[in-house]
Amino acid sequence: MLQLIPSAYAADAGAAAASPAAGLLQFAPMVVIFVLFYFLLIRPQQKRAKEQQAMLQAVAKGDEIITTGGILGRVTKTADNYLTIEVADGVEVQIQRSAVAQRLEKGTIKNNK
Repeated sequence: MLQLIPSAYAADAGAAAASPAAGLLQFAPMVVIFVLFYFLLIRPQQKRAKEQQAMLQAVAKGDEIITTGGILGRVTKTADNYLTIEVADGVEVQIQRSAVAQRLEKGTIKNNK
């Protein structure tokens, strides 16, 4: 029984020494999976995040927006991190700029009343 163990190690060492490229081929599937994840998941997510950030910076007075909570309003005042929106005649609410989900086309709120 003791003779089988050294011969098994010797056979394995001989196979690894015979093909050094076999070690690199073992990592090829992991590299392919990482590249797929990058192009299918990471890159599109980064692109959407940049578009959302650009939209948040472009919100200005008079824009019509929807908040992440679903509230429609027209921006009346802007600050660095906060916006004041008018949700009804004479009713203004202050929100964080990051709570803006989407900018709407002009006249959307008027058409919904």
